Amino acid sequence: MALRAALRGLLSCSSHGRLCASSISFSQRNNSSSAHLKVDHDQTTGVAVMHMQSPPVNSLSLDFLTEICITLEKLEMDKGCRGLIITSSQPKVFSAGLDILEMYGKSPERCGEFWKAVQEMWLKLYGSNMVTIAAINGSSPAGGCLMSITCDYRIMADNPRYSIGLNETMLGIVAPFWFKETMVNTVGHRNTEISLELGLLYKPAEALNIGLVDQLVPEDQVLSAATQTMTKWLAIPEHARQITKSMMRKSTIEKLRSNREADIQNFVNFITKESIQKSLRMYMEMLKQKKA
Repeated sequence: MALRAALRGLLSCSSHGRLCASSISFSQRNNSSSAHLKVDHDQTTGVAVMHMQSPPVNSLSLDFLTEICITLEKLEMDKGCRGLIITSSQPKVFSAGLDILEMYGKSPERCGEFWKAVQEMWLKLYGSNMVTIAAINGSSPAGGCLMSITCDYRIMADNPRYSIGLNETMLGIVAPFWFKETMVNTVGHRNTEISLELGLLYKPAEALNIGLVDQLVPEDQVLSAATQTMTKWLAIPEHARQITKSMMRKSTIEKLRSNREADIQNFVNFITKESIQKSLRMYMEMLKQKKA
């Protein structure tokens, strides 16, 4: 509850076009952690590594999203942090995406609160002044893919067992316009159209081929490759890079900012439909059978 109250404070401040300090603060040490995140901040290089550690598969629940948003704001406000690498501490998975339990059997009010947190995570990452690199060391479907493509650069483990993509239609869910436009900005209109309609998940080599990821490396080198790449990005004059990034992404960001409430209402109306709840229930039953 305290985390959700903190997020509501962040949302209130961001709605007035300003950042505000949360009641949760980082230690002055290089390392900090919360229930679902571990942050290693090298103050010498100005690079933070955010390790997602929400077992078993880093599903993006309301509480987890809230922690991510608070962490991102703190790093954004820290003038000593110029770059952020996002990776996973969970084996074989970067993030399994949005937590289905947050969308099944919940009240409209709860669904709306959850969706607002998803929006906020995207806004903070896609509009960040920091250099952001996704070190994708496992599978990254749906919301995990969204988190990856908000970053400036994506490095994925070259393991054919892993996959990445916006596969929402396979669950009977329609990706909202800002998911779609982030994908279009990454891989182009035609690749996005095919990907979203079919709910495709791409193996690493396929993802590299369409530009969904930028680089493949051996699994044990994902983080080191991200660190090396970060050095190149940080060598660019910061002001020029930030303005260029804003120029490329501003229209997409503003489209969501000006339609947040309508987008939330669309999501709530859609996800609470009996037919969609039935699809989610069937998907969860299928997952239980696989585990069994």
